[in-house]
Amino acid sequence: MDTIKDILDKLKSELPATVKLVAVSKFHPFESILQAYEAGQRIFAESRPQELSAKVAHASKLRQEYLANGGKGDYLNDIQWHFIGHLQTNKLKIVLPYASLVQSVDSLHLIEAIEKWGQQNDRVTDILLECHVSSDQSKQGFSSDELLDFLSGSIEYPHIHVRGVMGMATLTDDRNVIRDDFRKLTAMYDMLHDWLGESPNLPHSGALVKENSPWDVSEISMGMSDDYQIAVEEGSTMVRIGSLIFGARQY
Repeated sequence: MDTIKDILDKLKSELPATVKLVAVSKFHPFESILQAYEAGQRIFAESRPQELSAKVAHASKLRQEYLANGGKGDYLNDIQWHFIGHLQTNKLKIVLPYASLVQSVDSLHLIEAIEKWGQQNDRVTDILLECHVSSDQSKQGFSSDELLDFLSGSIEYPHIHVRGVMGMATLTDDRNVIRDDFRKLTAMYDMLHDWLGESPNLPHSGALVKENSPWDVSEISMGMSDDYQIAVEEGSTMVRIGSLIFGARQY
């Protein structure tokens, strides 16, 4: 039976150097995270605020014990925590202090709440805009029209740093449907990226993004355990893999 290290080594040898591996550790114990960390993994993703904060606290406790025993270096201090679940505005204070990237920003309402929190706490939050590309209407996220409306707005958000887009394909065995969904997400990334270019090709009035914008739109987060290979073929820069690394979820 392959160990977590074996699986990570295989994935990292398979993925292009341009694609980041995000280990989705939600619903898995910290012991599994530790095994992955010791195998060289540094980016982990959680979907529940309380679980994220508990794991951050556990990592801090283990680090303090490590230092107390004479350890040196960045041990457990160099973990990058990503948040990938639906984020309620009343949970921002549990997530934003710890998340290096919030991948699941799915509405203008949430953007405004994160901006307000950033103003109050003097923090800039890196985010991905979650886009709705699957046939599952219950899923959250910006449609193409909503993304265009956001970009066409005249309001600036100095405490938000948009890094790119995130999305999930339709849950199906039809690889053509999955590929089409990923292409829709790539098209929405292009829409966002073009908006930052010197010659925007989108109609607008009162551009949100200025030429000196600090935004670094470079990430397309798509692809999970069952479809990451298709996602990589379609231009993913970040794959979110959980069950393939850690096994079945432990609720």
